[in-house]
Amino acid sequence: MEKKIVLITGATSGIGEATAVLLAQNNYRLILCGRRKDRLDKLAAKLSAQTEIKTLSFDVREQQQVISSIASLPPEWKNIDVLINNAGNAHGLSPIQDGNTADWDAMIDINVKGLLYVSKEIMPAMIQRKSGHIINIGSIAGKEVYANGNVYCASKFAVDAITQGMRIDLNPHGIKVTGIHPGLVETEFSLVRFKGDADRANNVYKGMVPLKGEDVADLILFSITRPAHVALGDITIFPTAQASATTVKRT
Repeated sequence: MEKKIVLITGATSGIGEATAVLLAQNNYRLILCGRRKDRLDKLAAKLSAQTEIKTLSFDVREQQQVISSIASLPPEWKNIDVLINNAGNAHGLSPIQDGNTADWDAMIDINVKGLLYVSKEIMPAMIQRKSGHIINIGSIAGKEVYANGNVYCASKFAVDAITQGMRIDLNPHGIKVTGIHPGLVETEFSLVRFKGDADRANNVYKGMVPLKGEDVADLILFSITRPAHVALGDITIFPTAQASATTVKRT
């Protein structure tokens, strides 16, 4: 059987990197995407002994970069079987009246518009083949709004809505669409949100055991290995210590 091709955005850290490692072990051909070319090259070198790898270095916020990067794929890499829209970010944690508009732009541009730009380039070939699977990585913040989350939560609510819309619109074409919404996952997420403040970032996970990128990667692999007639739709994954966006058991 021909190896399936999977494109992963945000592949250079966290959930994206863990997913790349796991899928390489499971015989998928990988297109790894990210802004940090040095990290992409390092990851590709690590995984190339296990599977075929292509790397695309671009910023999902820049539509022309997205278009030209995906168009540059050789013909044998263009029939992408699985798209994992993982690239995303959070910037700041403050009341909306104190919000930084540059932070708002970054979250909306990456979390919402970036997902749309990449999907738009991949969906036509899936529609033509009448097969494919799109996985959008959302967040519990797309299910529940919490204090000071405002625009980040709005961007993740948009991801959830887009995922639901995709599932409906792509249904006639036989394309699976899955939304995965993690709770607390220990990645670079909090370090980015708090602009490099390691103490604030570490406090997010203090006194509890968060998810790891590998835990979400396991769920992604499970989703894409279901039989053709089975589609997982909407999945929330928490660490055991977490019950909601704001309910966390800490010791």
